[in-house]
Amino acid sequence: MGNSAYLKKYVENHPNNKMAWYLLGKEYEANGQAGKAHYCYIQAGNVYEAFESSKIPLPEEVLAGYKEGLLQESHRKEKRSRFLRKLSLALLIALLVWIPSAHAPGDRQAAVPVNAADAGAGDDADLGEASAEAQKPAGDEAGEGAPAGTPAFSEPAFTAIGFGGDPAGTQAEALGGLLALQRQTAVPLLHAAALGMEQAGDWLVWSDDLPVAFGLEQSPADGRTALQAYDARACECAPPDSAALQERARHWIPQQESLGVLASAMIHYKQANGVWPASLQDLVGPYPDNWIAGTDPTMVRAFKPLLAQLKREGTGATGNANAPEVLAEGMAPGQRPFFAEPYEMIVDTKTHTLAVVSGNVLIRSYPVGLGGSRTPEGTFVISEKVINPNGRDSGEFGSRGMQLSDTNYAIHGTNEPDSIGKDESLGCIRMGKKDVEELFDLVPKGTRVRIGKGILPKLKNVPAERFALGDRQDQTNPHRTYHWLN
Repeated sequence: MGNSAYLKKYVENHPNNKMAWYLLGKEYEANGQAGKAHYCYIQAGNVYEAFESSKIPLPEEVLAGYKEGLLQESHRKEKRSRFLRKLSLALLIALLVWIPSAHAPGDRQAAVPVNAADAGAGDDADLGEASAEAQKPAGDEAGEGAPAGTPAFSEPAFTAIGFGGDPAGTQAEALGGLLALQRQTAVPLLHAAALGMEQAGDWLVWSDDLPVAFGLEQSPADGRTALQAYDARACECAPPDSAALQERARHWIPQQESLGVLASAMIHYKQANGVWPASLQDLVGPYPDNWIAGTDPTMVRAFKPLLAQLKREGTGATGNANAPEVLAEGMAPGQRPFFAEPYEMIVDTKTHTLAVVSGNVLIRSYPVGLGGSRTPEGTFVISEKVINPNGRDSGEFGSRGMQLSDTNYAIHGTNEPDSIGKDESLGCIRMGKKDVEELFDLVPKGTRVRIGKGILPKLKNVPAERFALGDRQDQTNPHRTYHWLN
């Protein structure tokens, strides 16, 4: 009953996680506690129905005694107990409206049907020792928007999830991420893999060597879907070799960074000009039209299909276009870039840290020099980007400068590298040469910059091989002498 004790605690803290309720019910059922199991299945709602291919059984003895089951044992908070009592039988019956079809799991397996992706899945039952399997009927929702009979996509597609926390939460996020990926693509997806991001406070830390944490495979013959853990620590097992997937992930990671840069630049261009860029060249003009610092093969390949995606999302259109293209390696047709939100910079004046983030994913984190109270707090945007401010790369502003809105403050290099981590500037944000040159390529013009205190962990997060764009245009500005508050 070790698993049931853990899951009981988990559902106390995550009462809306239907997968956790379902798994706890399976534990109770395996131990002959039918009443408690039925109560859990009621809470699991459509997840139970999807996994068991049947409605939730509601015998009279369960309806009469369910409040005396798990509700008392789990010591739920009083406000949640009152809420559950108010729901009563009417809400329980309402949960039976959706009846997806799926294959019943085995004793040590957790079924994962694609159409339960939105149910908040979670699995704490020795996942690594046995694949999680489910039968997905032909023509179900994998590859949402794909016409019937669309050939399946056989190459692995990747996503990334938070990893390293409690097992049930990690597995819940893995299931949710992988199944959402299946639903997002324009074709049936046979192989998907989730890479694991470590957590730092409220942030998920992106890196160039994210490990393969989970995989999801669907049989083209019978639609059976299997979830496999690849991390021995998480599953306490001997997982299969993931070297081939890891090698593919090594290419997926930097290409997602490029797609994030490109998507961010397109969005900022649209915000500034009222129209989308017509071509990649609209984003790589010479200063001051250098929205991005250059291009790479990923951007060249992805520009047109990514633009089509952004236009559809901008109009509220749903589904996928006919015959959508693959944006990059490790992606399926119709799959959107991993970084769903435009890149943003955050500067923490307490930890002397500058981070590049997308949503709650921390992509880069650099040490910076600041000016103490002279560094303004607030929200700004990168209003211009210039290479070799004032005509040289060895001056007080170094080799790169990015101005903050219409102010005399900027993010720039420095000829005083010992000032990094200290409060010695007149208010500007100083960076080391390698850091500022990577940042210049990573964040487009128009990127939002938020400066505050106590909002970032003190963490340096840079890859072994720095992000750098090629095919660079002239981004100098010989017509202005910069007087930033260095």
